[in-house]
Amino acid sequence: MPDRRTLLALPLLLAPRMARAQEAFPARPIAVYSGYAPGGVTDVTSRAVAERMSRELGVPVVVENRVGGATAVANTAAAQARPDGHTLLMGTSSLAINPGLQPNLTPREPMRELAPIGMVFRSAFVLHIHPSLPATTTVELIAWCRANPGRLNFGSSGTGAVNHLSLALFAQRAGIEVTHVPYRGGAPALIDLRAGRIGAMFQAVLEALPALQDGATRGLAISAAVREPLLPEIPPVADTLPGFDAVFWQGLFAPAGTPAPVLARLGTALRAATEDADLRARLAQQGVALTTGDAAALADLLARETALWGRLIREADIKPD
Repeated sequence: MPDRRTLLALPLLLAPRMARAQEAFPARPIAVYSGYAPGGVTDVTSRAVAERMSRELGVPVVVENRVGGATAVANTAAAQARPDGHTLLMGTSSLAINPGLQPNLTPREPMRELAPIGMVFRSAFVLHIHPSLPATTTVELIAWCRANPGRLNFGSSGTGAVNHLSLALFAQRAGIEVTHVPYRGGAPALIDLRAGRIGAMFQAVLEALPALQDGATRGLAISAAVREPLLPEIPPVADTLPGFDAVFWQGLFAPAGTPAPVLARLGTALRAATEDADLRARLAQQGVALTTGDAAALADLLARETALWGRLIREADIKPD
């Protein structure tokens, strides 16, 4: 059995070995799991940020699409990976939504099972309506809905999607009753909005832009608390409903237990990517505003949105399809 002096000296003996291990990071390519299919804005952004991070870290940073279970396949695989910084997760708003909407999905406690690294982007929705509706402002739309409870068919890309929850939050805060019409994605919903088969929806700015530009729909408000650079003339919902802020976001996570120096190194590389002027300009053309935010900012966002969406899901009795 080691004597007392040996036990006391053990941390000093191990410290150089631990430091060398941390200095060696990264020792091999880094995998970044994504719960979304290739080709979409989330995937394009993930790959662009990963490529920029690879230049900082000196090893390939490779995005792996692990689709399924409302992103739970990717989320769980990352949470259960070895916590050495070589397996990461491009987590999204689903981490805040799934615990309230589908509590059987894992990880059940993302704030405990994942370690935040930093923010990647926030993406707003535009509230746009069919021109047949007699409203040119958010105030007028709310007034029409109050006078015609339940008559407005309000589309979304699916039950539990962020734009659906944005609608539910809007209806709750405005004190109106609308009819939710879920679709399997934003594209089929937009087809019906153009045709007037539904009257309104919150939609990703880039997806809605062509319809707004050709006059097929009318933009009333932006779901974020600030104006959208691609649609600077459209005011935020918050101008009418103070405090309203509903966006889709993406942030980088590692498995819980990843050493702090490794998280810091990853955070530095991520910040270099999100602050890269060329990358920011390129992604801005696709409606993505890269957001620089440290681990604390991401942890705070996840905590706030988990509480917000969880409460809304309970109060509005939202059930998964």
